[in-house]
Amino acid sequence: MIPFLLIFLFSFSRVASADRHEDFLQCLESQNFNSISKVIYTPINSSYSSVLQFSIRNSRFNTSATPKPLVIVTALNVAHIQATIRCSQKHGLEIRVRSGGHDYEGLSYVAVIVPFVVIDLINMRTVTVDVANKTAWIQTGATLGEVYYGIAEKSRTLAFPAGVCPTVGAGGHISGGGTSMIMRKYGIAVDHIIDAQLIDVKGRILDRASMGEDLFWAIRGGGGNTFGVVVAWKLELVPVPAIVTVFNVTRILTEQDATELVHRWQYAIEKFDDDLFSRIFIYRANSNQEGKIMIQAAFTSLFLGGVDRLLSLMQESFPELGLVKEDCIEMSWIESTVYSAQFPRNSSLDVLLSRRYSSSFFIGKSDFVTEPIPEIAFEGIWERLSQVGVHLAELQFTAYGGKMDEIAESSTPFPHRAGTLFQIQYAIIWFEESIEADAKYTSWIRELYSYMTPYVSKKPRQAYVNYRDLDLGVNNLGYTSYKQASIWGTKYFKNNFDRLVHVKTAVDPANFFRNEQSIPPLPSW
Repeated sequence: MIPFLLIFLFSFSRVASADRHEDFLQCLESQNFNSISKVIYTPINSSYSSVLQFSIRNSRFNTSATPKPLVIVTALNVAHIQATIRCSQKHGLEIRVRSGGHDYEGLSYVAVIVPFVVIDLINMRTVTVDVANKTAWIQTGATLGEVYYGIAEKSRTLAFPAGVCPTVGAGGHISGGGTSMIMRKYGIAVDHIIDAQLIDVKGRILDRASMGEDLFWAIRGGGGNTFGVVVAWKLELVPVPAIVTVFNVTRILTEQDATELVHRWQYAIEKFDDDLFSRIFIYRANSNQEGKIMIQAAFTSLFLGGVDRLLSLMQESFPELGLVKEDCIEMSWIESTVYSAQFPRNSSLDVLLSRRYSSSFFIGKSDFVTEPIPEIAFEGIWERLSQVGVHLAELQFTAYGGKMDEIAESSTPFPHRAGTLFQIQYAIIWFEESIEADAKYTSWIRELYSYMTPYVSKKPRQAYVNYRDLDLGVNNLGYTSYKQASIWGTKYFKNNFDRLVHVKTAVDPANFFRNEQSIPPLPSW
């Protein structure tokens, strides 16, 4: 009897889902938009799979077992988004909003429990630059590469402080804060957002004046798909010199030498000039002739100035690196975005416009460090890197300080400001699809993360919301209550979490815009 009941319930669920799907489509088509039928994709469309997969950057969420949306709406305009919101509410469907697809847990195109719809903003990507006023309006679906390219078309001495990877969607990046390679000089992306256009749960189009300062504060770092659909951002552009200097100095080191050099870097960055950005990429390298594990440490930098001044500053603050003029390249800021994205030297700026990105299986986590990690701790890191293949696992150390120390923790939801020495990103990638590989590498990164507990920020142990990590906490049913959310919410937002909850309660009390780690409203009882 029990198996029959399960089959009956499953069949009923499929029928109910199919009915809901058809009702939703009829609702969209009843909105009297001549163009909306051209941007609707369902599993019966031949282009459905290619549209869904085009922006998926993590193959862990592109398997046959991954839940798929009932409908994808590649909106051409605000009216398409409004119609999708209205019809989703009417027929009890969840929505996910995707601008680039780089999110670490796939939350912009995957939902676990209930039928859902994806609003894909790939067609809403206009970049309009006002050089005279040093501002730009960008639509949320623009990639960072398209934003940088659009700015450079108008000016080579204006920039926007945001991320390195050009295929990242601007919408998701900015909604989580948006760290950058010029943040020691200018702060991060959300520190330079001066207006926005948002569609709220009632379908209204709001700008900064009409949404109010509380909601405007919340969307600048409080995470995507939680307060509404931001369709455009107004950016304040920042000045950069005509010539900047970059370097990427790679050292293949014994474990002892790696410990000494990376340990010394931690003290050097406190003395770095605000014009100097510094990051280390750390990998396991091939063993040497004696069979000893070797560590590859790539010191990468962007300096807002010429090579001679950079060399002088590095000699003063970090002579241990041994930087010489031959390591450095002078170029324009826009050329540095191509260089930092690891395109071949002398690549055309047009590469910034490409949305092609090779995907892999990937897991990432993050930490913030408030005091130098002791030398003995690096021995454990090297030991754990030795357990995986060459270049499969990576640690990124990104220096903070400078302007980041001057901006109040409560100025935006992104709280990782004064007192942060550097940020760590842990990552591991692989290419074979198997349950065994997934379990192996998930276990590895979790163990490394656990090992690092004594050496990183505490009370709370902080994390970067743009590096989503469902290990930090999620409701068993997929959606968090306030009590459950506060566990991971304080890691991402520290004391700003409660203010975000109150904004959410005011603008979306029924929690329509949600995902597994979105800001929850306060309970109504």
